[in-house]
Amino acid sequence: MTEIAILLVDDHPVVREGYRRLLERQPGYRVVAEAETAAEAYRAYKASCPTMVIMDLALPGPSGLEAVRHIRQWDSRARVLVFTMHQGASFALKAFEAGASGYVTKSSAPEELVRSVALVARGGQAVSADIAQELAAECLGGKRSMLSELGPREVEVLQLVASGMSTEAIAKALNLSPKTIQNYHYGVKAKLGARNDAHLVWLAIDAGLIRPSGLRDLA
Repeated sequence: MTEIAILLVDDHPVVREGYRRLLERQPGYRVVAEAETAAEAYRAYKASCPTMVIMDLALPGPSGLEAVRHIRQWDSRARVLVFTMHQGASFALKAFEAGASGYVTKSSAPEELVRSVALVARGGQAVSADIAQELAAECLGGKRSMLSELGPREVEVLQLVASGMSTEAIAKALNLSPKTIQNYHYGVKAKLGARNDAHLVWLAIDAGLIRPSGLRDLA
């Protein structure tokens, strides 16, 4: 069996250790690198050239969406499986738009993660059963999340703005100009009909992008 070399990205060392043990119990699975931020994930991917990436979305600073996008820009063949606490279909769609090949929630059975890793490593796409149900319900029911109005980069900027980061800090984190961030900021407010930044924060909380305490919920 060909080895599946994995880059594991999660900002909690204890969580990474648990998933590393789960994965390395499988024949041919090996975690070759770990990272806890989007920037570390990008550097680790370039250094280790893994078969695939297992990516959390709740990372300090830029979220996993930015990490997925950045890695895919550097390597269009990169295979990324998002592994998250968030069960909303809109988050899964944004992850796929950013370039992910799979989306599995952390409430899924361990066997589902293992199967999804194998599928994505072979070049396929994977979603956990709960996300498949969410996607089907959204498609058949015609219901749309607020986030469906935004592109992946706009979601990223909304999350960081709502988390309290300044325009300059967001620009530095995303490697964009402050003017570009301001344009995204104003565009997001217009699309969502936000009256001011306080309203934008409450919309982000309602969408699950951040928790009321300010801790990000892109988990």
